[in-house]
Amino acid sequence: MNNIRRNRIAIILIVLTLVMVLSVGCTPKNQDVEKPEDNDIENIGTLVEYPLEIEDQFGNKVVFEEAPEKIVSLAPSNTEILFSLGLGDNVVGVTSFCDYPEEAGTKEQVGGFQEINIERIIELETDMVFQYGPGDENINNSLKEAGIKVISYEPETIDEVIDLINTIGKITGKTLEAEEITKDMMDRRDAIVEKIKDAEKVRVFYEIWHDPLTAAGPGSFMDELMALAGGDNIAKDADSPYPQFDVEKLIEMDPEVYLSADDMEERTPESIKQRPGYESITAIKNDKIYPLEPNIVSRPGPRIVDALELVAKAIHPELFK
Repeated sequence: MNNIRRNRIAIILIVLTLVMVLSVGCTPKNQDVEKPEDNDIENIGTLVEYPLEIEDQFGNKVVFEEAPEKIVSLAPSNTEILFSLGLGDNVVGVTSFCDYPEEAGTKEQVGGFQEINIERIIELETDMVFQYGPGDENINNSLKEAGIKVISYEPETIDEVIDLINTIGKITGKTLEAEEITKDMMDRRDAIVEKIKDAEKVRVFYEIWHDPLTAAGPGSFMDELMALAGGDNIAKDADSPYPQFDVEKLIEMDPEVYLSADDMEERTPESIKQRPGYESITAIKNDKIYPLEPNIVSRPGPRIVDALELVAKAIHPELFK
């Protein structure tokens, strides 16, 4: 099971290396939530009370005596969440993949895909490490032994991303900001779904990787995005979220729309058209090949609804004119 999860994370991060995430400033902790007037109580977020116990997605229970002031993010999507909440000043370390928003590039890099600089994370007097997936057990133990809180999440749906943003808002005393962000996300998602609700389903394939050909299968957040956007994912019945996909099966399933990340020469519409056998696929014959912005479609963070909109416009462009 660990190998499967590592492979999933590896595929996602390989895609992210080819273009990648985060922004905004931050107010001091004691200014995050002002004491409300009685008649305003219905209009504000939940006031955070510490100590606060959080159980992350992998069953790890962490107690926060106060809001963490120095945070290290070990994934681009996590960095986006932190910056969107106005915690940019609290981020003291990121990975080499974290390039959005622009301010993320000014933060110290403490690791990449395979290696994390534990010593530097400790030297930065980090209060909390926020990682994607369960992480490495030895690294997690070393950080915990140094007194650093470690929380781990691997969201694969819009609802899971929304829940995660609200959880990070609660941990950091940014509940108001989290509620504002997630409400906007839900409103935008619902508007897109409403727009395409009566449209005919379109057969779609999303290419995660080209060699070997790898699809977005069931359980991946792109599978959900295609479904919400009025698409019928031809890899929806695969046995894993990121399965290898036979070219013969691709040709047989005959997608009407072909999606991928716009991240390399081998995945441009022109390159895809030149692949053996692809000339018989309806999407290729009708020039329905859409490389999408990898910074957006590869990260389960605040911009996941932007990704939904990109996918919906590719599948049903006639509804977004």
